[in-house]
Amino acid sequence: MSASEIESDLSADERAGLELIRETGGIHQSDFWKELDVSSRKGSRIAESLEEAGVIQREDTVYDGHNTYYLEPAPRDLDFSLLMADDMLSPFIGEEEVDAQADAFSQWMMNLAYEEY
Repeated sequence: MSASEIESDLSADERAGLELIRETGGIHQSDFWKELDVSSRKGSRIAESLEEAGVIQREDTVYDGHNTYYLEPAPRDLDFSLLMADDMLSPFIGEEEVDAQADAFSQWMMNLAYEEY
């Protein structure tokens, strides 16, 4: 199952929790449920569900003298196929400016246009 399919199966509360974790880059679970304005029990269930779905990572930690978890986004696989046209890598990679009249760009666009799915 792809990441977008997994995320589309999340409940509204889980999507809100995932968005919060991604926006902050990581948050302690003791702050997580407060930011979501849910009970600690519900916040814990949301975090567990997101971890089981593989979209976040939970790590044991001590915060403000209490045991809790640190929640952070799970690394996502990049889909490099979006940069490819046939066997050619996009000319936009590594270039600050792309000349729309350049042969490399034209060839890449033609490969993209004629690529079969």
